Amino acid sequence: MTAPMTPPTTTVREAVLDLCRRTGMTTVFGNPGSTELRLLRDWPGDFRYVLALQESLAVAMAAGHALGTGRAALVNLHSAGGVGHSLGAVFNAYRDRVPVVIVAGQQSRSLLPLHPFLGADEPAEFPRPYVKWSRQPERAEDVPAALAEAHRAAMTHPRGPVFLSVPEDDWDAPAEPVTPRTVHGGFTASPDALAELAARLDACARPALVVGPGVDDEDALDAVVALAERTRAGVWISPMSGRSGFPETHPLFQGFLPPVRGQLADRLAGHDVVVALGAPLFTYHVSGTGPLLADGCELFHLDCDPAQAAWLPVGTSILTTLRAGVEGLTALLKPATRTAPPPRPQVSRAAPTEPPSAAYVLDALAELLPPERVLVEEAPSHREALHARVPIRRAGAFLTTGSGALGWGLPLAVGRALAGDGRVVCVVGDGSTMYSVQAVWTAVRHRAPVTFVVLDNGGYEAVKELGRRLGAERVPGTDIGGIDFPALATSFGCPATDVESPEQLRPELLRALEPAGGGPVLVRVRVRREGAAAYSE
Repeated sequence: MTAPMTPPTTTVREAVLDLCRRTGMTTVFGNPGSTELRLLRDWPGDFRYVLALQESLAVAMAAGHALGTGRAALVNLHSAGGVGHSLGAVFNAYRDRVPVVIVAGQQSRSLLPLHPFLGADEPAEFPRPYVKWSRQPERAEDVPAALAEAHRAAMTHPRGPVFLSVPEDDWDAPAEPVTPRTVHGGFTASPDALAELAARLDACARPALVVGPGVDDEDALDAVVALAERTRAGVWISPMSGRSGFPETHPLFQGFLPPVRGQLADRLAGHDVVVALGAPLFTYHVSGTGPLLADGCELFHLDCDPAQAAWLPVGTSILTTLRAGVEGLTALLKPATRTAPPPRPQVSRAAPTEPPSAAYVLDALAELLPPERVLVEEAPSHREALHARVPIRRAGAFLTTGSGALGWGLPLAVGRALAGDGRVVCVVGDGSTMYSVQAVWTAVRHRAPVTFVVLDNGGYEAVKELGRRLGAERVPGTDIGGIDFPALATSFGCPATDVESPEQLRPELLRALEPAGGGPVLVRVRVRREGAAAYSE
């Protein structure tokens, strides 16, 4: 006779919290609602709940935390409306390969046939296609195992966000505990593929490496520097990259590729072998004509994502995680004797004006910014100037959106600061600030060490510039002046100051970079209104 099964001795909630402890997801970012209350009641003392005042901020903060810790971060969202609010940030996390585990509330299972208030009709479909994995389990007792699977999917290369919908009455149902298991996600290309690429690099005259966000994401910077030095290849950063991935003061560094078809091909013309590393390469922001690459330019592409390899329109793709693949490739190469390309030309320092130009502000920031600081950027009008004037020297020291959905920068910086490793500096435009300024409130509540530098030019200058290039004399909806950013920050409890002249700039920046009281601080700099210099030749 078969012995009767012993009923579970724990609940879904207890099993989930235990799994979160064992996977390091004890900092939870969220904005609570009625469908999450059974999870959140009697919140355990060993968990930290970080309240965001809007759901997209919760996802972006979690992304910053994940990038700082190297572990998946947990987000708890409120039912259908909260998930809807979050989707711009989910899109960024997906494109930037950030492991965010999203758990969303859902109405009680007994109500679902009645299409209830706050209920999601097809919750697993809601965030697609911008999640790696999405599910609402058929049974309450399956929730802990589904969360464990979601966590593994988020952390397996290519990493990215995942989504789990949980009906609110599931949390008290009985369930078995789940033991986390290990997935070793690194894999290496076939020896024949690496040998073919090594032979081409040994024989070519002028190689180039294009470094994408995957290098920083997979902790492969040292391996890429070794490859560049062995081949004496010029190194470019891919268009609109959300990370750095190569020390920008290195003599082999050549600069940043533009997101314009003809300009990108021109920059790489003359290189006979181009190796793209964790880079989609052909990321365009505006339309263009001409070939993808110049004649005689042969492309190889190393990446861990089969979908990216299949999509690439030209070249030879080699599937591999980057550190293992690059180290294996470098070991096959002969030391190069070719002449290295000349270093990237340096820009001249900007002259002081009143109000100061963004270039002048960024020169001052480069002078004062300690090298160990993490820099977060979301200032589209001034991104090219930042790249030209504020060099990034180490892995993990630069974060931005590689996707373009605004509102990412401020909460990303807050989440990154809460992950530890010192003060974070966030350079953000006035337009971007207003997408997610509520993140300053969260920074104050958690004493997050963030310095917000708001470059205020009174409008969406990047949009205006694109309009001018289309022949438009005026573009509606691009002027947003009259916002008192220091007063807004102060209302959240954040110390803030206003800079309007070049004489004020360095003293105020210095105080903001090393504030006496710790915690967040905001500096608004009124900068000259001038055409954005994006995609210049």
